[in-house]
Amino acid sequence: MYESKQAYFYGTGRKKHSVARVRLYQGTGKVTINGRDIDDYFGLDTLKLIVRQPLNLCNAAENFDIVCTVAGGGVSGQAGAIRHGISRALLQYNAELRPALKAAGFLTRDPRMKERKKYGLKAARRAPQFSKR
Repeated sequence: MYESKQAYFYGTGRKKHSVARVRLYQGTGKVTINGRDIDDYFGLDTLKLIVRQPLNLCNAAENFDIVCTVAGGGVSGQAGAIRHGISRALLQYNAELRPALKAAGFLTRDPRMKERKKYGLKAARRAPQFSKR
């Protein structure tokens, strides 16, 4: 599809347990995730909107073809990871976009993760049910 010789801008995005490797090629605005079109990969329009937010903010939606590989987590975390990766790749393309992307919060890695289960409990914080008798 895309030759390895073709120039691209790269960014790694993360959210929860999802990791996305994003490449921006000069193109027409096509988004490919794990070899599938964005419409096939994400069913919800809100997730597609999240992925395209950085491009719409920078008015670059029709300038790039996006090819990304994403693994881990669920669909919402993957969409957030792709958004983070696209934002980082746009910085490689043009460093002057940093204030706009930073103000929108697209460059900040969301640190919220699932809390681990503790011993003696049924879940992270859920204790066994108390029985008086």
